[in-house]
Order: sequence, then structure tokens, then C-alpha cells
Amino acid sequence: MAAGGKPGQAGGTGQLWAAGEAYEPYVGRWSRLVAAEFLGRLGLPPGGRWLDIGCGTGALSGAILARCEPASVLGVDPSEGFLAHARRHLTDARARFCRGEAQALPVADKAFDAVVSGLVLNFVPDQPKAVAEMRRAARPGGRVAVYVWDYADGMQMMRRFWDAAAALDPEGAGGRDEALRFALCRPDPLGALFEAAGLRGVEVAAIAVPTVFRDFEDYWTPFLRGGAPAPAYCLSLDEARRAALRERLRATLPTEPDGSIHLSARAWMVQGRT
Repeated sequence: MAAGGKPGQAGGTGQLWAAGEAYEPYVGRWSRLVAAEFLGRLGLPPGGRWLDIGCGTGALSGAILARCEPASVLGVDPSEGFLAHARRHLTDARARFCRGEAQALPVADKAFDAVVSGLVLNFVPDQPKAVAEMRRAARPGGRVAVYVWDYADGMQMMRRFWDAAAALDPEGAGGRDEALRFALCRPDPLGALFEAAGLRGVEVAAIAVPTVFRDFEDYWTPFLRGGAPAPAYCLSLDEARRAALRERLRATLPTEPDGSIHLSARAWMVQGRT
């Protein structure tokens, strides 16, 4: 699951997302919380055939297996590194993973009861084409649903990072901030995208989950592992500038007396029927 971030870059836009081990501590642990809430709101019956687009490390696929009693789950992602991670950690016989891209899904028409994607759609270059492919893969009356981070306000661990980075490096950080790059990740554009694809009964809703870090290092260390836009920016800094960013974050993050940091993460989900 794709996903600042999202794993897999399901549109095939390069190797920014590659290592599951880097993605998991950065955002995978929080995306799993969102996945559980997302599936609960879909409320689909057991026995369905599921397609997980941009499956990444398997966060959403794993939640489907655990919560939805599916007949099968097919995860598709362009990153071999993420697929290898998903195969190692999800050995359920109902799950299968294959390489593919959101804009040209390697699946038959009308083959799935539910076509879903988590934290991916904003990374796909041609988003209308990706949603058209999702609709093509869903059976008549099937469900198509995705969720993406609310980069502008709701994904606080990233918002805090980029605000601190922009204060120190307005030109260098500003162009990489997901809130500025991904205008899709708001309710109105998401709903309009699904309606334009011909999906029926389109609904958009917020999903908010707590993101509690044990201490500052639990927050900071994932930014040093590369992979997503914010960690990639962090690693691009020289040692002195990275240290300045670290100390600005340490000073501005809300820290409890025990050293823990309590933030929250909000995603927007959109769903419709074929």
C-alpha cells in the first residue's frame, strides 16, 4: 500500500518506491489503521473476489484477508521490491501478487467484486485512465473504492515535516510538498474523478486515525531511509542542513512528558458502483 506516501507508484513512474522495509516504519504502520477503517465502511459481504491496485507491501491486501473473508485477493504493483515483501509476509493461499500498473491492469474485464486501492491514486500520472481501468475490472454492480492521504491538513506527520522544511528551505522544500503537488487529494476532485468515470452512487468521506510515536527518534528515523518524497528530500540535504531540520522538528513537535508524540492522520476515501 502505496502507500506518502504510497508504495508501488502504480503508474510506473520510477523507483522512488522500492523497499518495503523502508516504507513500513515510515507510513505502512499507519496505512494499516486506515485500511481497517476503510474496509469497515465498505461493508462488503464475504466470498468476494478482490483486486488491490498498487498493493505495495500488502497492508490493504492483508486487511482484506483478515477482515473480509474474501474468496481471493489479487495484488498488483509495479515494484518488485514491494511485491517480494508482500509475498514474504502474506502467505495466505487466497492471496496472489503480480507485477502491473494502474493504467494498464493485467486482468480480465468484469472479473472482480471489489476493486480497491490505498494511498496510490495521486501518484498515477493519468488518474482518469486508472479509474477507467478500475471500472473495467469490476463486475456489473461491483464496488470501486480508493483512499488517499489528506496531505494539505490531515496527514500531520508529513505536514509537520514539510512546514519545518519550508521554513528552513522555502525554495527547495516547497516544490516537493505533497500538499502542493497532489491537488487530487481533496473531497471535490476525488468525487468528480469517480463521477466522470461513470461510477454510480459516488460518496467521499474522511478517515482519521491516531499516529502515536514512542519518542522523537521513532518519528525522525523513518525520514532517514529514503523511498518516499519526504525521506528522499531529507536524504538530499547535507549533514548540517539535515541537523537543522531535525532540531527544528524536535522543537516544534508536540511532545508529551513521557517523550511520546501524539499526532493524527486523515485520509479521504471515495467509492462508487459500476
